[in-house]
Amino acid sequence: MMFWYDHDVSGWGWFAMSAGMILFWVLIITGAVMLFRALGSRSEHPQRSVPPSPEQVLAERFARGEIDDEEYRRRLDTLHSAGPPRS
Repeated sequence: MMFWYDHDVSGWGWFAMSAGMILFWVLIITGAVMLFRALGSRSEHPQRSVPPSPEQVLAERFARGEIDDEEYRRRLDTLHSAGPPRS
């Protein structure tokens, strides 16, 4: 029976034990949330694709109705006469 009365844990000991337990669970939960986010972000963001060419951008604008047929052909001719892009 002496075992139960012999530990002499003061108020600071209980505080340290409680703070340690809270810190332990916060770290476990934070680690789990970060793991789930990292695994989920891989499936949401596929590998980066090649950016569209200027001709594709121009065709998309024409398809959306932002430019008319005359403007589309004029800009397309300008793109083709300019030659390949310089890097």
